[in-house]
Amino acid sequence: MTHNVYFWLKENQNLEEFETMALKLTKIDIVESGSLGKNAPTPSREVTDKSFTYHLSLNFINLANHDLYQTHPEHKEFVTSCNQMWERVIVYDSETIN
Repeated sequence: MTHNVYFWLKENQNLEEFETMALKLTKIDIVESGSLGKNAPTPSREVTDKSFTYHLSLNFINLANHDLYQTHPEHKEFVTSCNQMWERVIVYDSETIN
C-alpha cells in the first residue's frame, strides 16, 4: 500500500529542517520505499493542483506495517517537531491493484 502525504507549509519556515525530518521517515525499517518531493514545475492544467509545498510517498508491504508506522517513534517525532510548520496536510492512502 502507498501512503501519500501532501504538505502546505506556512511562509518563512526552515525548509532544510523540514526536508531533513521528512526524509528520515523514508528510512524507517518498516517502510519498503519512500520519497520526498516538491511541487514540480510542470505546466499548469485544469486538472493539476500546484498549491502544495511537499509530497511524501511511503510504500508498505502491507496494511499492518502502515499501521505500525503511525505509532513509530520517528513518525511521532516528525509530527511533534514539524506540525507547527504546516498550515494544511492531506493524506491519500491507496492499495495497489495487481
